Amino acid sequence: MAEKLHPNTVRVIEALRARGAKGEVKVFEEPVRTAAAAAAQLGCDVGAIANSLVFDADGAPLLVLTSGAHRVDTGHIARLIGAREVRRATPEFVREHTGQPIGGVAPVGHPAPIRTLVDTWLGKHEVVWAAAGHPNTVFPTTFEELVRITGGTPADVE
Repeated sequence: MAEKLHPNTVRVIEALRARGAKGEVKVFEEPVRTAAAAAAQLGCDVGAIANSLVFDADGAPLLVLTSGAHRVDTGHIARLIGAREVRRATPEFVREHTGQPIGGVAPVGHPAPIRTLVDTWLGKHEVVWAAAGHPNTVFPTTFEELVRITGGTPADVE
């Protein structure tokens, strides 16, 4: 890529390559902070966008890669993982555990591994798009590849 990439995106690219992921990062001119904005830019269904949502699960980070067409049921997730409480993380908590800003959190490239759930609904799409560490970047992948590169657990998150 000719343009200078944000250091977060460089870390994500390195993590993707280290895990054998095949997709190339796409850079947008403007930030795409929502699934709807990303889908509009990519010309795909909003359900093919893998939102990287970080939650605070009893004080530990939990990354939920969910279809842009879904809302995460935190009560269901808490029961699924055996947590007392799962709540949306603060921007500071997200940055502390991922090194990335909300709106650009990638499935990989974090300072340490994060427990991850991958929405089974993403498996309905041949190509899934995920953020690449910055709100201006995404990469194509598949449900199977997301599970593999994150060490995630497939789950129904609604």
